[in-house]
Amino acid sequence: MTAYAIAHLHRCEACAEIVEYLEKIDATLAPFGGRFLIHGGRVERLEGAFKGDLIMIEFDDRERARAWYRSPAYQAILPLRTQHASGDVLLIDQVAQPHRATDVLAKRR
Repeated sequence: MTAYAIAHLHRCEACAEIVEYLEKIDATLAPFGGRFLIHGGRVERLEGAFKGDLIMIEFDDRERARAWYRSPAYQAILPLRTQHASGDVLLIDQVAQPHRATDVLAKRR
């Protein structure tokens, strides 16, 4: 099942280390089939107080997403980001299709 690595970065310093991270991340994604779906961009806020940047990377499954994050290549560049940006990073699976909003109710019973 498709999985996503999602980061909501609240603070990001524009510095040489972030540029280096951006220059190197694509090569870490390639062996795991990771593809950027969202990478910053203009946000049209409809509700709430969203601040920061949203990044979403698609993988064929959670195992590949986890393997990418834990890979030596990504771990080598991760400090370039974590020392200059803060936020939340998570892995989440796509819902099975077809999906209806009420399907989540069955999981809570």
